[in-house]
Amino acid sequence: MKINKSLLIWIISLIAISFGILTIKSGGFALFGGEEGKVFARNYIPIVLWFNFIAGFFYVLAGAGLIFNKMWASHLAVVIAIMTIIVFAILGLYIINGTQYEMRTVWAMCVRTSVWVIISAIGIKKLNN
Repeated sequence: MKINKSLLIWIISLIAISFGILTIKSGGFALFGGEEGKVFARNYIPIVLWFNFIAGFFYVLAGAGLIFNKMWASHLAVVIAIMTIIVFAILGLYIINGTQYEMRTVWAMCVRTSVWVIISAIGIKKLNN
């Protein structure tokens, strides 16, 4: 089955934007939600939480750029993917050193990494053709 180039770009754009909005919402609540936010976040690693919160804004930006077929958005998606991999590795170092963490953070980073590697690969491939 062959998927139309612009349909695929729209799909990954909407995924990126939705993912960004959800990331901003959950990260913002964990960071700025007072005691409720701290209970929600539980054993978080600040650098991971702050990265994900800030990255959420870039997710939205990349998604919007992809909708308009901007090559810079594909490059931004690649940077997001690379930075996510780096932060995932940092999370691993914290875990190895015995820092308390939430398993949901590990799963979330697996999902984030996979999503952004896929979005960046599709974006580069489709916008270069």
